[in-house]
Formats: sequence, structure tokens, C-alpha cells
Amino acid sequence: MALTGSAGPVLSREEVDRELTRLTAEREAVEAALLALQDHPGRRLLEGATLTGRTEERWQAAAQGFTLLWTYFDRYNEALAAARAVRSRRSRPGSPELAELSELLRGRAVTVSGGQLPDAAHQLTGPARLVEQLSLTELMDRMNSWYATVLEVVNAADAVWSALPARIDLLLAELRRVTSLAGSVGVRPGSHPLGDDLSDLEQELTGLRAEVLADPLALWRPARVPAQRGRETTTSVVAAQQAAAGAVDVSRFDQAGRTLDSIRVELEQLLRLRDEADERLHQVADLLHRADATLGEARQARGEVLAKIAATEVPAVPGPLAALRDGVHQAAELRQNGLWHRLAPLLDALEEQAAQELQRARQSLTEVTAPLAVRAELRGRLDAYKAMAARLGVAEDPEVIERYEKARWLLWSAPCDLRAAAAAVTRFQQALRPAAAPQDARRYDGQGE
Repeated sequence: MALTGSAGPVLSREEVDRELTRLTAEREAVEAALLALQDHPGRRLLEGATLTGRTEERWQAAAQGFTLLWTYFDRYNEALAAARAVRSRRSRPGSPELAELSELLRGRAVTVSGGQLPDAAHQLTGPARLVEQLSLTELMDRMNSWYATVLEVVNAADAVWSALPARIDLLLAELRRVTSLAGSVGVRPGSHPLGDDLSDLEQELTGLRAEVLADPLALWRPARVPAQRGRETTTSVVAAQQAAAGAVDVSRFDQAGRTLDSIRVELEQLLRLRDEADERLHQVADLLHRADATLGEARQARGEVLAKIAATEVPAVPGPLAALRDGVHQAAELRQNGLWHRLAPLLDALEEQAAQELQRARQSLTEVTAPLAVRAELRGRLDAYKAMAARLGVAEDPEVIERYEKARWLLWSAPCDLRAAAAAVTRFQQALRPAAAPQDARRYDGQGE
């Protein structure tokens, strides 16, 4: 029957040697992890930073845990050294040595301060324990638990500090460049919405940078629920490193970047306006000049129509739009004073209104000259019918001659009665129908439509 002790069955020499080898390798891995954690840039930054919010709360617990880790490691190292000392007494240890080694390696042979236990703050149901006896396995579990807690905090803080402050500084520098550019086209806070947007954006980025530096964990999204102080978990160093994964929340930074891009696009439009303002104002002036010239032509044509066409209602010719001319003068003043943000909407409106003004002038000219166009069309038809009369051999017919002369007299006299002239042309056309061959009649009818 195997010997037993308070730690359970007594280990054999081979089992003792294997356990010492395993625990020694585990100790070396823990020492390497603790040294790496001690040199971790996130931990160094956390120790020297003025923290607030969630980061301050979690770092207070993590900083205590980091101290406890080294204390636990010292206890672990002492216990392992004591076991190796016992094992080195004899090459083939006897039953007393094996029993002692079994107690050291498997039993609760490690003494730690009760006030330093991770769950000490939550032990409210019983008296506080000044010391507690732990096995090496239990002590390793405690170290792994605290290592996961500390690593999560330092990894998260380092990830946020690595990802955001430098990018925020670059965006702030770009924001200041855009703000300077905005000032060159008169866009300033209080005078233009874009100026207010730039000011608000600078406050947002400045506040975000301060928050990142003081409370980086507020911008960390862990892949799992963060390890809590006092919650014991059995985990390895590798598992703790994997559990510390997560992502930096860059949504506010990205939104600020998009806002700045949008503002930059609008400012670029104002800059283009500054470069093109002279040409665009010249184009507006040219449209208005052409509109004035067309209206002048319409007024002259109206006088001609009134003199040459009888019994016709000729529409009045409108005058130039005074408000439009005032707008052109205002635009020139805004350009002179460099108020590009105010010039932009005004110039857009002036271009549209000037095009409409030219169209209005052309429409007026068309309406005024319509009677002259009708007279010209009737004259053309009369000449065409005369040519047809000659082709049909009826040009010398007295009735044809009479009707032609009547129509011609009406069309070339002033003032011309368009209704009587149109009727006379129709009668002349009708005088040609009996003499026209069917094919000619069809062609003839097409001309008279």
C-alpha cells in the first residue's frame, strides 16, 4: 500500500523529479512574463500618467496586482527552492524526504498574507484571515489570475495610446491648416457656419485627445468581459495574453476626419470661386449686355412693326431688371473685400438670373417681331405662287394678274393689313388651282399649307 500524507499519496522519486522539472520550467516562464510585463510600455505610461474615470479605477486594482505578482512569485520561488534543497540531500531520498517533498510540492506549504489575497476585499461574511496556506498550484492560479488582470489593463492602455494620440495630433495640425485656409476666404467663427464647424471640431478633437491621455480604457472595446479583481480563474500565461485582446474605438476620430474632409471640400469650392470670380462676373456682365442689346433690338423692332403693320397688338418691351444690376454691383464689392463665402451664393444666383434675363429678352424680341415674320412668310408664299403661275402658263391671265397685284400691293404697302394680305394670297392661290395638273396641284397644295 502506498504511503500517504496530508498532501495525499506520497510521491515516488521519479514523480518528484518530474514535478520539480515541470515546476522549474513553469517558474522560468512566469519570471519571463513578469519581466516583460515590468518593461511593458503601457505599464510605464500608466505609472506616470494622471488618470481619470475607468482607467484610474482599473489601474488602481491592476497596480496592486502587479505588486502582488512579484510577492507571490517570491513565495513560489522560495517554496520551490526549499523543495530542491530537500531533494538534493540524497541522490535516492528515503521515505521521510519523499513525504516532505510531497508536502512541499503538492500540499499547502506556501504561506501568504491574507490581506494580499485578490478576494480579500470581498470576504465580508467571515473574520479576516491574516495568513493563508496555499499549494504551489493554487499560488500559480492566483498569479495567473492577477497577471491576466494587469495585462488586460496595460495592453488596452498601450493600444489606445499607440493608436490615437499621434493620429489626433496629425488631424489637429490639418485642422489648423484648414482653419488658416478658411480665414483667407473670410470663413471665421461667428461669420460663417463653416467657421463655427471648424471651431467645434477643434474643441471635439482637443477634448478627445485629453480623454485618450487620461482615460484610454474609455476608448477600448475588449473582446470579452474584463477580468475583475477577486475573481479567480485557472489560466495560463498564453491564455491571459490571448484574453487581453480587443479593439480601439476610433469612431469619434473617424467622424471628426469625415467632418474635416467635408469642410475642406466646401472651402476648396470657395478657393475656386476666388480664382474664377473675375471671369464669372465678366460672364454675368456679358449676359446682361447681350440681354440689353436684345431688348434694344426688340424696342426698335416694335417701332418698326407699329409703323409697318396695321391692326396688330404688339406687346410692350420690358425694361432691364434693376435688382439684377444692383446684385452685380454688390457682387463686385464682395469680391473687392474678399468676402468669398458671401459672394458664392450671390454669384450663383446672378448667373442663373442673367441667363433668364437674356432668355426673356430673346422671347420679347420673338414676340415683337412675329408680325414681321408673318409678313415675310406671306411674301415668300406669294413669290412661290407667282413662279407656279408662270410654270402653269397662266401668268398672263387677267384674273391671276389682278389677284397677284392686289396681294402684292397689300404686302408691300405700309402699314400692312396682315389679315387682308393673307386673304389676298389665298385668293391668288385659288386662282391657280383650275390650271394645275393633279401632280402639280398636290405639290401646290403642299406649299399652301
